[in-house]
Amino acid sequence: MKKQIFIACLLILFSINLHAQKIDKKLSKKIEQEIKGFQGDVGIYVKNLKTKKEVRISADSIFPTASIVKVPLLVGIFQKIQDKELNLKQEFVYSDKRTYGGSGLMQFYKDSTKTDLATMISLMLTYSDNVTSIWIQELAGGGAVINPQMEKLGLMNTKVNSRTVGREADWKKYGWGQTTPYEIAHLFELIREGKVIAPEASDKMYRFLKNQFYNERSLSQIPAIYSTISKTGSVNDARGEVVLVNAPHGDLVFSILTKNNKDQSWTDKNEAENLTRRIAKLIWEHFEN
Repeated sequence: MKKQIFIACLLILFSINLHAQKIDKKLSKKIEQEIKGFQGDVGIYVKNLKTKKEVRISADSIFPTASIVKVPLLVGIFQKIQDKELNLKQEFVYSDKRTYGGSGLMQFYKDSTKTDLATMISLMLTYSDNVTSIWIQELAGGGAVINPQMEKLGLMNTKVNSRTVGREADWKKYGWGQTTPYEIAHLFELIREGKVIAPEASDKMYRFLKNQFYNERSLSQIPAIYSTISKTGSVNDARGEVVLVNAPHGDLVFSILTKNNKDQSWTDKNEAENLTRRIAKLIWEHFEN
């Protein structure tokens, strides 16, 4: 019995030591110093996909996704494509009854305009188009279908809340969707590795995620010659971003999520957006300078 307890203790110590070895202590210290004084809650996850070193700051805490939820929607719609229920060239007819405020271009389409699914996905991701996003959420089966898909990927806290039966309380608390800094970054990593649905589906999703109109946050701190995939999300009291960059010394993935922000302004001086830029700069310079 004593021998079994001794072995168990050794295994626990080994596990703790192994996890500690994966933490990038130098970068963690830099980021912790940078977020001091921020008027809100911050969660950060960083991983060097070559060395496997990580930074974890409230990385398992739940944050609102805002428009970052459009990445799980992307997975949902590609599952329908994989199952041959939909295809990228399939045409749909826009109705002005679908008009919805916020970001995007489709709200300015003329009634009865025809568009294909590939264009709708591009608008959802590139311009964070709300009309196409809600439409794609419907076509994918909504949160009732997408949330179990996230669970199969091991993303237990990544959920679509809006228009999802049983998640009304979560919708009031977190809005359209919710995730953690670790989970949303890990979803990007899984897409990069071809492990979401199928390699060819992951490859196509990766290509859609490359084209970002909203590139003034983290992407502004990364030289444009390097390929990235990313998605931002913004509501009054929460700003977030997830990025994967094909960097010279090894690919990097990171997410910076905030909530309960005191500064709810919609200018380029917003505190959370400025913080995001500074942290992205720290991450890039830590690995590449």
